[in-house]
Amino acid sequence: MKIFDVIIIGGGASGIMAALSATDHGADVLIVEKNNRIGKKILITGNGRCNYTNITLTGKDYNHPDFVNKIFDDFSFQETIDYFENLGIMAKIEGEGKVFPLSEQASSFLDVFLYELNIRKVVVETENEVISIIKKDNVFQINTNKNNNFFGKKVILSAGGKSMPGTGSDGSGYDLVKKYGHIITDVFPALVKVRLECPYLKQLSGVKINRQVDLLMHEEVLQSEQGDILFTNYGISGPTILELSRRINELILKNKKPEIRIKLIQSISKSRIIERFNNFQDKEISQSLIGLVNKRFINVLLKESSIEKGNILVSDVPKTNLFRLIDLLFDWRFKIINTLGFEDSQVTAGGIDLSNIDNCSLESKLVKGLYFTGELVDIDGKCGGYNLQWAWSSGYVAGKNASISAKND
Repeated sequence: MKIFDVIIIGGGASGIMAALSATDHGADVLIVEKNNRIGKKILITGNGRCNYTNITLTGKDYNHPDFVNKIFDDFSFQETIDYFENLGIMAKIEGEGKVFPLSEQASSFLDVFLYELNIRKVVVETENEVISIIKKDNVFQINTNKNNNFFGKKVILSAGGKSMPGTGSDGSGYDLVKKYGHIITDVFPALVKVRLECPYLKQLSGVKINRQVDLLMHEEVLQSEQGDILFTNYGISGPTILELSRRINELILKNKKPEIRIKLIQSISKSRIIERFNNFQDKEISQSLIGLVNKRFINVLLKESSIEKGNILVSDVPKTNLFRLIDLLFDWRFKIINTLGFEDSQVTAGGIDLSNIDNCSLESKLVKGLYFTGELVDIDGKCGGYNLQWAWSSGYVAGKNASISAKND
């Protein structure tokens, strides 16, 4: 009966990193993967370019800063860049600190990983879905849907969250640890597009602007983001919206109804806009908005202001309607229905409660020899390489500690 030093369940980013780290520290490693190949999700990150870390990141960019800081102290973004450079991946730093491979191909990572796993003699068993983890006499038995049994001294569970289930992350990892008493916090999509209640979405679909967007609850601004906003036929998207989506889903889980506010006019005072309309008294109202906002917004804004005809002169627009239009330019509100689901989310919020996990080794406090990485854990970060950095760092730390522990047994 072959007993591996470390068995890794899940061949995604954190699982592969755990395997590399474990072999760096002398372990004999097996990866068990449900898909027909490993690294499936890596290929689609960063629109196929793989934004693999961010040089501006700090613990504050994550939902549990103190916890991630402990792990980043062990394996930082700079150590990640250096580690991958040693494997052949050269870094290219772009705006907002985003780091991509110089090749601009996510497939470069997979090519390098497959090569490294091969020369390090890591055993990879694909098309094997783990259905149970049993520990007996300090040895773990991993049972799969193909009636295969694998044995190891230590196990690293890197099964992912629930985002992009087509890549294999379907939440099955949570079920594997619940029976041991691990707490699973509320799990919901993060970095995901938002559905709005608005009758004009088809008219606005495809419009892209760079503006400030606020998340409001009872007139209180909970979060503000500045950047690209994209209107769609279901609602709204873009980096700013993805950043707001985690907070939105938290509120929806509590049966609250937040709103989104977009400021179409930011660099000009309201008094100047009033002056503009005063100077354009003899222009048609629709013409008076040309050069001020995207042309696709004009008819929608007029309807929202109860101005029925675009060819009415500014001087003939009732003052109440005109000031309603001006207010919309600075404060346009949208009711949120919900967000899209896990299929469209970039990351999973929630997961194994951190109180069940050692914050230095990532070992379970309930099952000695069992470690956790990546999205399976209740850690998620901003958009822009932050979540992949958590995958690399957590994988490295778990792989190192599991390996050392196995060698000391």
